[in-house]
Amino acid sequence: MTASAYESHRTRSARVSLRLRWEQVDRHRRLVYVALGGLVLGGAMAVFGLPPIDMHGPLHRFFGIMDPLCGGTRGVRYAMRGEWGLAWAYNPVSIPLVVGAIALVARHAVGKLSGRWLNVRLALPRWVLILLIVLPLVVLEINQQLHAALLMGP
Repeated sequence: MTASAYESHRTRSARVSLRLRWEQVDRHRRLVYVALGGLVLGGAMAVFGLPPIDMHGPLHRFFGIMDPLCGGTRGVRYAMRGEWGLAWAYNPVSIPLVVGAIALVARHAVGKLSGRWLNVRLALPRWVLILLIVLPLVVLEINQQLHAALLMGP
């Protein structure tokens, strides 16, 4: 790789770009199906209660070690019921998860009615993407471990 090609590659890969476009194609259709399924399950839990099965992993069950997903089911249930404080206490991710799912379904409905979808493209350097995934997971892991007594309960 020549020096100019390397510099061009390095400059291009270091750019952050966010692109919002109204297009005639829904480029996030699969996410809408996941969001819709999650909202249906969350709505069922809000109405009928939690599933009657133990969904905790062995580290949680035997040693009390929390993971970032601990409390997520209860958090989503409370978020779907509008009980934001309890949702936040069980798992802070549950609130943006539910709100994001509602936004995706609303975006899809607007697209179906208008024939144009708002498509989002975010390009990040790999190190930024890794940081944006790992750092929140570490912070969430610490938060969940600090709330182990609550999460170990029924």
